[in-house]
Amino acid sequence: MIFLASTAAPSDGQAQAPAQRWNDARVTELLQRARAVRQSVAVDPDLQSYQAEARGYVYFFVDRPQQSEPVLVKADQVALDVFWRAPNDTKQHIVGLRDEKVLPTRIRYHLDHLTVVMDDFGDFIRLGDGDEVGQVLHPVGPGSEGTYDFQLVDSLTLTYAEGREEVRVYEVQVRPKDFDRPGFLGTVYLDRDRAAIVRMNFSFTPASYVDPHLDYIRISLNNSLWMDRYWLPYRQETEIRREMPMLDFMSGSVIRGQFDIRRYDFNVDLANSLFAGPPVGAVSVREREAFPFERGIFDDLEERGGLAPSPTMDEVRAQVREVIEDEVLSGLAPVRLHLAGLSDVARYNRAEGLFLGGGVTLRPRGDLLTRTTAGYSLGRGRGSGAISVTGEGSGVAPTLDAYWDLMGDIGGHPGATRMENTISSLSGSKDYLDPYFRRGASLTLSAQPSGRIAFGLRWENHLSARDVVSDSPDTEFRPVRSVHDGSLGAVDLSARLELPAEGQARLFATGGRLGDRNFVSLLADTEWSLAHPDGAWTGHVGVTAGVTNPGAPAQTFFLIGGRHTLPGHDYRTFVGNAYWLVRAETTVPIYPPYVGVRAFTAVGATYLGDTSLPSGWGTPSSSGVRGSVGLGLSIGWDSMRIDVGRGISGGGWEGVFSVAPQFRSWM
Repeated sequence: MIFLASTAAPSDGQAQAPAQRWNDARVTELLQRARAVRQSVAVDPDLQSYQAEARGYVYFFVDRPQQSEPVLVKADQVALDVFWRAPNDTKQHIVGLRDEKVLPTRIRYHLDHLTVVMDDFGDFIRLGDGDEVGQVLHPVGPGSEGTYDFQLVDSLTLTYAEGREEVRVYEVQVRPKDFDRPGFLGTVYLDRDRAAIVRMNFSFTPASYVDPHLDYIRISLNNSLWMDRYWLPYRQETEIRREMPMLDFMSGSVIRGQFDIRRYDFNVDLANSLFAGPPVGAVSVREREAFPFERGIFDDLEERGGLAPSPTMDEVRAQVREVIEDEVLSGLAPVRLHLAGLSDVARYNRAEGLFLGGGVTLRPRGDLLTRTTAGYSLGRGRGSGAISVTGEGSGVAPTLDAYWDLMGDIGGHPGATRMENTISSLSGSKDYLDPYFRRGASLTLSAQPSGRIAFGLRWENHLSARDVVSDSPDTEFRPVRSVHDGSLGAVDLSARLELPAEGQARLFATGGRLGDRNFVSLLADTEWSLAHPDGAWTGHVGVTAGVTNPGAPAQTFFLIGGRHTLPGHDYRTFVGNAYWLVRAETTVPIYPPYVGVRAFTAVGATYLGDTSLPSGWGTPSSSGVRGSVGLGLSIGWDSMRIDVGRGISGGGWEGVFSVAPQFRSWM
């Protein structure tokens, strides 16, 4: 058998046909040809049947906008045998299926999340057994001209057969005439000679979603040219994102699937009994688990560098936005309660006392998202609040923030989440914040869709905090460090980079002026994740360094010591306008996934230039290199940790209970 496998990737050539008007005669005639081709394939005497193999991955993870990487919960690997017989008989057999849970979950996938689309969805698109998308008319289905608008955008050249061959295609944008009804949104690529479907990149109108938890569904179907005649499934990708319907917790769960279909064999003799029963069957559990997969369950993630959206999914997002104008894409409610973290509801610390708050999220139009928060500090007897307006377009996404009396934390390394700090402060033992308050506004421009580069402008007024909960000077809380008060104007730049050996780096640069103090601050935070191939251990290595000029405001200086930096030394006892810190840890599972043994070490130093610190700081630099070593336990999928560390070159013993880094922003 001769076949040509399409990569469905644009070549260097280019737009050869200017965009036409919506629903003009040319695109209408093209859609009629495409509809006729779909019907003729089912009765083509030269194509009576085929069988093929499909291999795929399905990932379930949670994401938060402020995190650089999503958190993987579960990975599945699937092997399918695929059968088709004219005119429209289909069958799929799940012959291999295995999964790996990284975090506890009871998720059960709909069957179509574990299978492939064999006929470009037929005349109607249905997902999740009808629980996700009930029934949406296909853009090349019967009578689609009455439901959709079509626009011929471009004539492109796609390469296939690993770049050895080319095919000319038409790019057709599709949008519903009524956005308040279920409908298809996206782009269809049609073979210029045959008008057969080569690729579809699409999403849906919000009215299409049956499940109120659905934020969006994005799909890319890519076909390949077989026998120089038939466009049949080759690669398929799906992304399904959910959030809580009435609460914007700045997090969502995502199912992302990717399947490759290959090894076609045409006009084979397929018994009638093969197509009896439901369209999807499976071998026994033992046979599925024993299937000899050619690749590891995490190999695809390692090759793509993590769970960031693939270029294909980025392309789907961009193409859908081109046709929606100002319409809302999300299936979530336009008005929801908003919490960035659990501590937004209630928290306690020595600068605010008891704080109570909440917020609201509003999506007034398709590319605009507004989040407001407000709260009241009983200890200060004052309110605080913020509003954030984000434009979610492609290219560069702007975010405008305005805030009043938001609490900041000096030091660079958070010692505890605000929820952990609340528990510790209420017990009267430790308050891990070094707080001050900010009033002002900022504008941030982020490169989309990756968000790897961001540029910002800020104007703020900084105010020192004070202890509002201690009744006497004998309190066990650390004194509140004062800051250099005044008006601040600053420029911020941040970037995320990939490093060799699968490392990652985050770079931050800030320059500005507060009062009569000019300053420039630079910070680099790098990390490498390591793992034994057989899961015998995992590890992390991190290197962080920062510098700011000696005359800079005190709130730009760095503080290390104690939990999350140098355990066993007094908390944030070392101050510097420059510092470095190296951390390494490893975990060996002893009762996976519930208990593991941890070992860690850290070394670092601070350097204090010729500058005067505000009253109450009093602590010098580290006076050389300081270090820590320790052991601990990893509990429950490494979601919680109990560590005991010993300070080296001074210091003593310290016990630390904490949540894992990937969950700290939730607190």
